[in-house]
Amino acid sequence: QVQLVESGGGLVQPGGSLRLSCAASGSIFRINYMGWHRQAPGKQRELVVVVTSGGSTNYADSVKGRFTISRDNGKNTVNLTINSLKPEDTAVYYCSANLRRGRYYADTNYWGQGTQVTVSS
Repeated sequence: QVQLVESGGGLVQPGGSLRLSCAASGSIFRINYMGWHRQAPGKQRELVVVVTSGGSTNYADSVKGRFTISRDNGKNTVNLTINSLKPEDTAVYYCSANLRRGRYYADTNYWGQGTQVTVSS
């Protein structure tokens, strides 16, 4: 079994900052990449950022310069630092990981349960 557990969401005023964390645990042979997606009310889930095991990143244009992802390969964790929050950043943020559970297993996507981020004055 594999679990992704997020933490760090909450209510923040516009212009504020927040840090989200995600830890992957369980039977993990290799993590190819981890990242964050978000889903706002009435909208489809969208990519925020992904980071590979080698440290390469891919950010959505809407968050470049404000969001920063960091990864600890040894601990199977990723953190997302969010600055200059805007009301349109309000969404449920989901951690994701593409990983392999064993040498002969297929690469599979896993998701966390999501953490709510609300930006409002």
